[in-house]
Amino acid sequence: MLLFFQKVICVIATFFMMIYGTFAGTNWDDKRKDYKENVASVGYSNTLETATPQTEIYNMIKDHLTSPLAEGKTEKKVLVLGYDGCRADTLSMLDTEGQGGISYLLKTGATAEIAYCGGVNYPAINTQDTSTAPGWCSILTGQWADVHGITGNGIEKSNDTLTLLTTAVEDGDIDSSAFYVSWNGHFNGEDTTYIQEKAYIEEKGLDVTFLDAEDDNGTTVNTVADLQAADCSDFIFTILEHTDHAGHDTGFSLNNPDYSKAFADAEAQGREIINAVESRATYATEDWLIIVTSDHGGYNTGHGALTIQERMTFIIAR
Repeated sequence: MLLFFQKVICVIATFFMMIYGTFAGTNWDDKRKDYKENVASVGYSNTLETATPQTEIYNMIKDHLTSPLAEGKTEKKVLVLGYDGCRADTLSMLDTEGQGGISYLLKTGATAEIAYCGGVNYPAINTQDTSTAPGWCSILTGQWADVHGITGNGIEKSNDTLTLLTTAVEDGDIDSSAFYVSWNGHFNGEDTTYIQEKAYIEEKGLDVTFLDAEDDNGTTVNTVADLQAADCSDFIFTILEHTDHAGHDTGFSLNNPDYSKAFADAEAQGREIINAVESRATYATEDWLIIVTSDHGGYNTGHGALTIQERMTFIIAR
């Protein structure tokens, strides 16, 4: 019954967004056509129809951490960079000289897949909100909301489904992990997603760091500081909010200069963080998996519903 009402709410929300777009002088079909053309121009290895579930990122990381070390490598490491609210078509604006985080990774051999959030691929009606907490939780647990229970923001996840940040340390796959954010809905205060897991980590004495900052600059500083340590965290999960903030303020659109600039800002800080990885004195003997992804897209100034612009994400991996 709850799932039925969630679907009804998504349909109603999308209807009102379509009406808004009409009165704002935009045409729904034309915007969707432009979106698909922009996505196609990115050169993803798959298509919208064969998009990868965002939950697959969990498996990619788990497989990397548990696979044998290559010759000459002594330690497994993972960096996940999250661009919150970054639409899949945004990558059509990548610079061609590899100056940004994603553009640099692609220039140096990364793969690019289009992915989906929301539980099922578009155009099927999504089974969970295309919102921040459900999206990142699906990536970190490898499960959809019907398992991890995070159907929206402001819900505490139970410890029945722990994130890979915790289980990889608890299982002995790695020694340490870290979660760097600025949005206070993750673990800073009551009714935040990972507040119970944070308490579990502290109770068990696990080497897992949950650290928040005031803004993306602070998140970048925290991440780079970790990477500059001789024995940095083995698994670092960092979320930058540039694109989500711009989208909510003035619109999730490639035609919005504020959103375009926000993507460029995320790319600049993403590259700074990747540079910190590659500048490590022990980088040559470390086996790094670097992923850049998003929790959801956006439409007009919001997200959470079932439009293709909200549903599609991406996975850049090297």
